[in-house]
Amino acid sequence: MTTGEVGTISPEECWVLLEDESFGRLAYRLVDEVHIVPLDYVTSGRSIYLRTQAGNKLLAAALSSDVALEIDWRGEHGAWSVVVRGRLRLLEAAEHPLEVPAARPWVTDAASEVVELVPEVVEGRRFSWS
Repeated sequence: MTTGEVGTISPEECWVLLEDESFGRLAYRLVDEVHIVPLDYVTSGRSIYLRTQAGNKLLAAALSSDVALEIDWRGEHGAWSVVVRGRLRLLEAAEHPLEVPAARPWVTDAASEVVELVPEVVEGRRFSWS
């Protein structure tokens, strides 16, 4: 890319970036409010999983709310951003994939519920500058 150029990232490369990272921000709507929260996540196949406790994210999952997960990186001469849009789904205990580790807690209470983000759109952009 030349200086100041913006390019798209293929869905396949977006998944590689998602797999290499574990921190993002989840945006979701509950009734008439939009929420955005930082979280740790893991990928397995083409699904994204997060652990949480009782609260708004579980309610959003119960309501199959539309959500967006965003991850990004910024360096000295460039940056990239990946956005996954889809729906949250609360998993039953038998559905929990073995690959979902207990994430580093953001709060002291243990996060025991597993929520799947079912992707509908995965897209990314890459930026360069000098």
